[in-house]
Amino acid sequence: MSRVCELTGKKAMVGNNVSHALNRTKRKFDANLMTKRFYIPEEDKWITLKISASALKNINKKGISSVIKDARANGFLTK
Repeated sequence: MSRVCELTGKKAMVGNNVSHALNRTKRKFDANLMTKRFYIPEEDKWITLKISASALKNINKKGISSVIKDARANGFLTK
């Protein structure tokens, strides 16, 4: 499975390593992802999501139900 946040759609970015001599080589910036389990009381079930740290902060702020509803509206969560 690809390293993409299931709620926000965040994924790896491409950039450069820059040495002291300003030599540039390609590198990848991975998203800060973790696997978490959440209980959804409306559906009375547990789901496991691969989410970014910023998505976890949104869940703590807004609640899991609201964040999942927004993710489905944006087309990120298909479960």
